[in-house]
Order: sequence, then structure tokens, then C-alpha cells
Amino acid sequence: MEPYKTLNKLNIKYEEVEHIPVLTSLEAEFIKDMISGLGVKNLFLKSNNTYYLVLTPDDKLVDLKKLSKLVNGKLTFARVEELREILKLEKGSVTPLGLINDFKHQVIVLIDNTLINETILVHPLVNTKTISITTKDLIRLIEHLKNEYLFY
Repeated sequence: MEPYKTLNKLNIKYEEVEHIPVLTSLEAEFIKDMISGLGVKNLFLKSNNTYYLVLTPDDKLVDLKKLSKLVNGKLTFARVEELREILKLEKGSVTPLGLINDFKHQVIVLIDNTLINETILVHPLVNTKTISITTKDLIRLIEHLKNEYLFY
């Protein structure tokens, strides 16, 4: 499913730019000159049979040990096959908008506290486009999709 219908249905404003494919936050640095917003790193992790999507500023290191304590289980990177199956995404295209494809609501979103009042940059399911969206609007989308989330 594509995200635009849902964003429009919820009256969520966003801007979008097209660009060459990017696989990492470092490769995506140039996008910040094209569109206003804070770059975010999106990590698709799992612990036991629970999946997590971690959103953090792209220049911040993620402390997996600290997050593992938060979720009461050792976090590891999910397999590419799990990413494809659950969020219908490819490696390098991980985005919270992929929750649109999480029909079983299996993914819990962990959002870095520093993103609360920000406009963030995320992919709209492909790594050749980037949209800007406020974190508050992203929360509205997550709630609409019935996924759990928490700030850390």
C-alpha cells in the first residue's frame, strides 16, 4: 500500500523531494539541502518474537543495550526477509511509513525523545524520495494504524 492516501485522509501535511537512491543516513546528507527537516535513522529490530522500529536523529548512536533494557529483551537486527514480510520494505528503505503494511500491528515504534517537537525526514517506502512530516503527525498516523509506540 502506498502512504499518500492515508496521509491525505488524515490531513497530514508533508513536503516531498525526489533524489538518487540512498541506503544510509550518511548517503542521505545532501537531502537536507533539498528539504527542511531533521534526518532520522530508522532501525528495524527484534527481540524474541516482537519487532521494533527505532527512530533517532541520524547523527546519534543507538545504544542497543539501553534499548534492550527498555523492552526487557536482547535487541538484534531483524532479517531482511522479516523486513520484507512485515513492512514490505527493502534494506535501505526502512521508514515509519512502512507501518502502513503492518496489517497485524506487530511493530512497536520506539521514538527518541529529542524528536518530539521536530519535523523529520523519512522515506515514503522507497529510498528515491524523502518527505518531511512532523513527529506529532507521525504519531497521529501510528495511532491511526493501531501500532504501539513509546518515547525513550
